[in-house]
Amino acid sequence: MKFVRRAAAAGKHVLCEKPMANSSAEAREMIAACSAAQRLLMIAYRTQYEPFNRAAIGLLRGGALGRLRFLQAVNTQVNGPGPQWRYSRRMAGGGALPDIGLYCLSAARFLTGEEPVELQAWMGSPPGDARFAEVEESVAFQLRFPSGALAQCTASYGAFQEKSWRAQTEAGGLDLLEAFAYRGQRLRVLRKGEGAVLEEQPQLRHRNQFAAEIDHFAQCIREGKRPHTPGEEGLQDHLLMEAIARSAAAEGRLERLPQPPAPTRGPAPT
Repeated sequence: MKFVRRAAAAGKHVLCEKPMANSSAEAREMIAACSAAQRLLMIAYRTQYEPFNRAAIGLLRGGALGRLRFLQAVNTQVNGPGPQWRYSRRMAGGGALPDIGLYCLSAARFLTGEEPVELQAWMGSPPGDARFAEVEESVAFQLRFPSGALAQCTASYGAFQEKSWRAQTEAGGLDLLEAFAYRGQRLRVLRKGEGAVLEEQPQLRHRNQFAAEIDHFAQCIREGKRPHTPGEEGLQDHLLMEAIARSAAAEGRLERLPQPPAPTRGPAPT
């Protein structure tokens, strides 16, 4: 947060890694600091610039597969021993949720194109494991969207690596393996056929996700455009993660969610 304030005061535009802060309060301060200095603030949500994820958004928005009904997103890995920053609440803001669960939350939002209206969540850690004295090892949460679409999301520091999502629609489905990885994405598209299920695997050119998001930010600076993932996009995720934490602390209590006052994303990257 202090870095963002100093950078904005020095007349610099700011590209923040995910998550943008340790709380929604800090996120609001960062947005305000950049606004006061008339500088652009963008959150480095690299998967929203990755070609296969962008292709999936196009397929879901295009209508040929019908309405999205269910989404499952998983981001798991087995972490090493401590001490490390991931196990410090002061440094990380939390455990699996803000580090890798955020990818699942973000995917549910950008794939549906909606904001959730309700959620329930659960968190857990192995008893006696000193690494998770301050942060959660695992989190599972489910979201309900205005269209009726449902999302189930799972993230963990203690389960074999998987970084994928699966979407089921009225007339087919999409699977994206390695959806949240740096490379190796594989998209499978399923459609209704005449007495059979038709399967396609689109072949797209790999593009460095970090380069894609930096190129987009540079274009926004040159042209004075709002970034696709501005500070408000990161703030919304913080508000939702705080609701997830509240629900989990209350043993899965249903959290009803307000809608953001304005769209959180800018124009799609080109």
